[in-house]
Amino acid sequence: QVQLVESGGGSVQAGGSMRLSCTASGGTIRMFGISAVYMAWFRQAPGKEREGVASIDRDGTTTYADSVKGRMTISRNNANNNLYLQLDSLKPEDTAMYFCAADPTKRTPPLLPGYRVWGQGTQVTVSS
Repeated sequence: QVQLVESGGGSVQAGGSMRLSCTASGGTIRMFGISAVYMAWFRQAPGKEREGVASIDRDGTTTYADSVKGRMTISRNNANNNLYLQLDSLKPEDTAMYFCAADPTKRTPPLLPGYRVWGQGTQVTVSS
């Protein structure tokens, strides 16, 4: 019943920035808001496994993959139930389909792909 819809992807030159959005609705989100679930951003490039990028717990605690630490920031807006990923200093190796995910149960560790609900993804392409 929970639905996640990503937006904001596109093409950017290396060193540039983008902001991805994930609008959450329905189910637990409708009843209790986005802060009532655990959320994360994942990415997957063609021929590669899906990897966790960043997560945010119900209490606001964040976790980042080493490859993006210092360059990407996960945040949420509890008023409109949106999850965001700010991408800065982008590199060609950041090129991938980016997915948001949600789960009412805490994931340990938080960057493994065991989340119950997933969005359809938004493509990010970084050129040299």
